[in-house]
Amino acid sequence: MNSIIDIAAVLISVSALFAYINHRFIGLPTTIGVMVIAMSASLLVYLLSLLGLGDFHAQATDLLEGIDFNRTLLHGMLSFLLFAGALHVNLSDLRKQKWLILSLATIGVCISTFLVGTVTYYLLAALSCELPYIYCLLFGALISPTDPIAVMSTVKRLGVSKELETTIAGESLFNDGVGVVIFMVLLILLQTPDQIDATSVAILFAEEALGGIVFGLVLGGLGYYLINTIDNHKVEVLITLALVMGGYGLAMYLHTSGPIAVVVAGLITGSVLRQNAMSDKSRQSVDYFWELVDEILNVILFALIGLEMLIIPFESQWFAASLLLICVVIAVRVISVGVPIRVIGLKRKMQPHLVKILTWGGLRGGISVALALSLPDGEFRDLVLFLTYIIVVFSIVVQGLTIGPLIKKYT
Repeated sequence: MNSIIDIAAVLISVSALFAYINHRFIGLPTTIGVMVIAMSASLLVYLLSLLGLGDFHAQATDLLEGIDFNRTLLHGMLSFLLFAGALHVNLSDLRKQKWLILSLATIGVCISTFLVGTVTYYLLAALSCELPYIYCLLFGALISPTDPIAVMSTVKRLGVSKELETTIAGESLFNDGVGVVIFMVLLILLQTPDQIDATSVAILFAEEALGGIVFGLVLGGLGYYLINTIDNHKVEVLITLALVMGGYGLAMYLHTSGPIAVVVAGLITGSVLRQNAMSDKSRQSVDYFWELVDEILNVILFALIGLEMLIIPFESQWFAASLLLICVVIAVRVISVGVPIRVIGLKRKMQPHLVKILTWGGLRGGISVALALSLPDGEFRDLVLFLTYIIVVFSIVVQGLTIGPLIKKYT
């Protein structure tokens, strides 16, 4: 059995090597380049094993199976990455876009979950890849939210307008929390259908979403009090780290949304603490620390996504379905962002071509793969996992590399 230290050492070493190769020889955006190299390495390992040139595939598979991707991301990396992303979103800018972001993160995700799930059910049935409707809805829930990790790294690289950056970042930071709650409700319905009703669903939503917001405000207030009473940049960095790690863990213990709580705490830290409670030296130290954490964890995460290719189940008839579902997911994205934007656009002027930008910029990432891996073992889980992985790879590589020219064209 691989120890946590051994696994971490291998992941960090491999990630550093891939990042170096990309920077030195390829020149793609770091996260995308690292993932592409990781997938190429996975394919190479598989081919070498087929040719009988070593048992690298078995060794690599053993290592990856020792990593609980779901737990590593959702209960490990995610809190750090969400906080780092929220840290540089201006709260006053976010308030100006609050109704648009709120509608995209709630109504948009609900519309997308239902439409993707329903179309997936009939499409797979037509292709003789039967999947129960509840699994199709679970697939819709996990693939609908845009991944804040993938989106934020792309937005920072492009240098878009402040209004557009706030809209894209705000939606991605909040809709993953909503998507996770919807996924949890559907998973409970799958596992214990007799123990869930409309009242319990409403209570769960209130506990997770509203509870996460309230707890995030408490975390932010606590951080403000502590940092405002000292002037020591090292201790202040440590306090922000404690807010993330301790706050996320306590939120999960209290059955509130850890992702939403950390995002709210990050917004308060970035817009209130940095401006009113920190000296210039402390502000620089906090910014540098979290920028470094963000970059390192992003590279490791995207390397891990690429390496996961080695253990993703595969059936030849699933591939055609995955290609069709890429089109379905993008088409549904047009509807799920278009409806809220058109409604809000009746009251105030919206940025031209916003639907096109948000549609193509709605990248899926590691959160979708992590949720797919949390499904009960079996043939249905394998199919959902494969479909999710192919869509995530397309989203990160194709959409991630082309969203820049699209934004330059329409802004």
